[in-house]
Amino acid sequence: MLKKAIPIKSKHVRDAARGQSCTLQIVGACNGQWETTVLAHLPDESHGIARKADDLSACFACDACHSVIDGRAKWPGLERDYQDWYLRRAQIRTWRVLLDMGVLSIKGVA
Repeated sequence: MLKKAIPIKSKHVRDAARGQSCTLQIVGACNGQWETTVLAHLPDESHGIARKADDLSACFACDACHSVIDGRAKWPGLERDYQDWYLRRAQIRTWRVLLDMGVLSIKGVA
C-alpha cells in the first residue's frame, strides 16, 4: 500500500506559467493568447473533493484550453478521442519548460 502523499504545491511552478505558451494547444480550441496562460491542474490520484491535483500534475494552458479540460467548454470535434494524449503531451511539455527555466530539476540532468 502506498503511503498517503503530501500535496505538492509550488508558488514558483505556478508563477512560471505566466506569459508562457500554452502546452495543451488543443486543435480547434487553443486561441494563442499566451497572456491568459495559467498552471492548469490535470486529473490524477492526488486530487479529490475540494482539492486540486499536485502542481506536478499540471500544464500551461491558455484560457480557452483550460476551459476545455475543466469542462467549461466542449472538446472540439474528434479531439475528445485524444484527450489522454493531449493531457500527457502537455504535462511533458510543461516539465521540459520548467527544467529549462530552472524551476524543476532532475538529478543527473545537466
